[in-house]
Amino acid sequence: MIVSAVPRHPSFLRRIVSLLAMIACLICMTAAVGARAAEPVKISRDGTALDLTRTTDIYANQGEAFQVSTAAGADGIRRRIEVRASSPTHQGDWAVFALSNVSEEQLERVIVAPHFRLVNSQLFWPDLGSQRIISITPSEGFALDRIASPDADVFRITLNPGSTITFVAELATPSLPQIYLWQPDAYKDTVNSFTLYRGIVLGIAGLLAVFLTILFVVKGTSMLPAAAALAWAVLAYICVDFGFLDKLITITSSDQRIWRAAAEVALASSLVIFLFTYLNLNRWHVHLGYATLAWIVGLVLLGGVAVYDPSVASGIARLSLALTASVGILLIIYLGFNRYDRAILLVPTWVLILVWLFGGWLTVTGRLDNDIIQPALGGGLVLIVLLIGFTVMQHAFAGGAYQQGLFSDLERQSLALTGSGDTVWDWDVARDRVVTTPDISTRLGLDFGTMHGPVRNWLPRLHPDDRDRFRATLDVLLEHRRGRLNHEFRIRAEDGHFHWLQIRARPVLGSDGEIIRCVGTIIDVTEQKNSIERLLQDALHDNLTGLPNRQIFLDRLQSVLALAPGSETVRPTVMAIDIDRYKQVNDSLGIAAGDNILIALTRRLRRLLKPQDTLARLSGDEFGLILVSEHDPAKVADFADAISKAIMVPINFANREIVLTASIGLASWVDQQENAAGLLADAELAMYRAKRAGGSKVEPFRPAFRSTTTDRLQIETDLRRAIERRELSMVYQPIIRLKDGELSGFEALMRWDHPKRGTIPPSEFIPIAEMSDLVGALGIFALDRATADLMAWQTQTGELPLFVSVNLSSARLINADLYNDVRSLLQKTQVNPAQLKLELTESMMMENPEQARLVLAKIRETGIGLALDDFGTGYSSLGHLTQFPFDTIKLDKSLVRDATDKRAVLLRSVVAMARGLDMSVIAEGVETDDDATELAKMGCHYGQSYLFGPPAAADAVMRLLKERFPLTKRA
Repeated sequence: MIVSAVPRHPSFLRRIVSLLAMIACLICMTAAVGARAAEPVKISRDGTALDLTRTTDIYANQGEAFQVSTAAGADGIRRRIEVRASSPTHQGDWAVFALSNVSEEQLERVIVAPHFRLVNSQLFWPDLGSQRIISITPSEGFALDRIASPDADVFRITLNPGSTITFVAELATPSLPQIYLWQPDAYKDTVNSFTLYRGIVLGIAGLLAVFLTILFVVKGTSMLPAAAALAWAVLAYICVDFGFLDKLITITSSDQRIWRAAAEVALASSLVIFLFTYLNLNRWHVHLGYATLAWIVGLVLLGGVAVYDPSVASGIARLSLALTASVGILLIIYLGFNRYDRAILLVPTWVLILVWLFGGWLTVTGRLDNDIIQPALGGGLVLIVLLIGFTVMQHAFAGGAYQQGLFSDLERQSLALTGSGDTVWDWDVARDRVVTTPDISTRLGLDFGTMHGPVRNWLPRLHPDDRDRFRATLDVLLEHRRGRLNHEFRIRAEDGHFHWLQIRARPVLGSDGEIIRCVGTIIDVTEQKNSIERLLQDALHDNLTGLPNRQIFLDRLQSVLALAPGSETVRPTVMAIDIDRYKQVNDSLGIAAGDNILIALTRRLRRLLKPQDTLARLSGDEFGLILVSEHDPAKVADFADAISKAIMVPINFANREIVLTASIGLASWVDQQENAAGLLADAELAMYRAKRAGGSKVEPFRPAFRSTTTDRLQIETDLRRAIERRELSMVYQPIIRLKDGELSGFEALMRWDHPKRGTIPPSEFIPIAEMSDLVGALGIFALDRATADLMAWQTQTGELPLFVSVNLSSARLINADLYNDVRSLLQKTQVNPAQLKLELTESMMMENPEQARLVLAKIRETGIGLALDDFGTGYSSLGHLTQFPFDTIKLDKSLVRDATDKRAVLLRSVVAMARGLDMSVIAEGVETDDDATELAKMGCHYGQSYLFGPPAAADAVMRLLKERFPLTKRA
């Protein structure tokens, strides 16, 4: 009855349908219990990168429609949303995460899910990558926009201030190795930085593969193609791993898995081939060859498996790599104990391979998890190939009958030189390996073989001042491929002391004309160098007291005087200290007692000095002192009294008490024109006054102590003797061609080293010579010495494209005698007249213009050049340039260094005028390279200043010319 009554009651049917709908709704809610609301991840404005992997919930096999509860919003309400699959290939896998913007501004972010991640990819049936996310649907708004990327799924999101949004991701696979939330700019910078690194690693890997292939073509050794195959396999693996293959060909996600598996199979195969070939295993046992062949065939077949099941192929390849590394280390240990050199040299490479495989195992098992490890492992593979390349090259290019004979010769030389204490130094240039026999490392206190290996290993132990010279010497030898190596340098021993070593070697050329070896001897010359240093010490210091001598005293004083004009605190005072009645002490107690007394006085005086002061022994019982630490007159006087009192302290010697006094003369710096010799002379004058006054007195210098006339007469007398005793000398300042910086000539300058006064500048003795009858002798001396030095240079180097200028300083030289002297000089020395120039000033010619014109014209006919000196400071009459036969003008330094705006205009006009008259222009006083460049652009021919070089003695010029013109010497 009930059944029959149902059709007759429509209201009852409606109740039944409502009940069924409620039951269906309960069933759906029950099915969706697992899709609970996700806890939101809070993000702020300062966050750049956030790992969402652990906070993302994965729901597998949920069907095409998926429901989930949203995270609670700002109002605390949780809502329920339903998302439907957008792709027909969707397998029902979903991922849910929620984000909450806790900042007060709108945030732009990108969600990144990489297709492949080596971390936690597993050893067996590894995850080789694929598309991870098909689409992402937020709880508010529309589905997220995808950003194109070849190696990751990237989506852009926008979060409003204070909003909490739940995101449902439609997954292409049930696994999601990593999902990151990035700030867009930070993600872009990270991608760019990794791209740069990957590009560098790819470039190095490609170069190594090509280089090893070329070596295989050049040298057909079996290990080279094996190493090249490994290099190409590594390059292929890196191309796939770094996503570079996508740039070359178009591949899908499934194709990428195949390529990745194939690259790992190729890497495993090439490593087995290299190990077998390098260790030459077929020579040890025939079964090893069969086993290796079967292994390689299996791996080749595995490459076919990679097309059908990439995960299986990749897992077996990874097991093969681990097995190859294990078998390899066992073989290396066994063969190494059997003294097989190849196995021993492979140890560093194989240790690096083991370290790389251990890092790879930690990575694929998830024990090592960061974003850097994957590209770092790629770089490690390149480093392994680089080390393998070095190893195989060493063997491929070693050996040969010629080199074996050279080694035998080296052994014979080593035996012959052992008795003499010399060491054979052998540099194998081709392999860049230095060997010393016997080993010099032990002599330096180092471990055996420390100094063997590449020549660059020597550089850290060389003295810092010798490193560049050592490197440059070897580079020059390799570049010129001839000559001999004769070089001295300092090297640090284990105890910290430096040893002087001398290498004498010669290069050995190969059939191609390149240096393949450099063999010679290396000896320790420390004792000789120490002896030379002791001689120099004795030459510059007093043997008894160890104080500087007079020469060093004057040199330091001159340096201090150079600083005085530019500093208010540098006001040096010179003290001349003479011990009273010292001769009586020597006569009564003996010379030994006198020496001990001087040593005692030296110690007393040193205690009174500060670091910036200088004490020297000028003569037997005379001391000199440069006081820089005090410049106040009262304090200087107190210091002088302290010295006097210190000397007066009694000295006990041989049970006798000796009391000495001292006469002290003071001379303080007051004039910028004062030089060291003059200041010391003033102090000595004051000291002599104190001694004549009875001694034991401090006497300041007063100008009345010296008479100008007496001093001039003394200089004139000394100058006359200097000419007779040949105390005068010539120095030569370089003159440079501005357009190319080449050396073109020298100006001869006179120097006078007075035995007592030291160096007397020309500005002091030339005027005195001009007022006496000595100026003619000085002029002839200058010409004679300059031509003699020029001929001596050319005797050693051959014909030189240089000229020498000699300055004539007096108008009285321009007479008929000058012409006769010049002709005699040319006949005697046979010097080329074109290589001589006479420099004259305008003022000299104005004293007797007509005579000067006639004499200079006759001199010009001999072929000697004439230069108008100091142009721009005298009359600067343009008529002089046409009346007198000058071929060169010298611009005065005041004109060159003019700081006004009209300087460039004036210089350009003068240079243009000179060039129009076919005259050369020499600019003096060029201070900077910019000035030299500017003058060269104006057309100025030559430059002369300290910028191009200071005046140098004739022997120094000789060395310079030998270096600058090494090929001008005729056979």
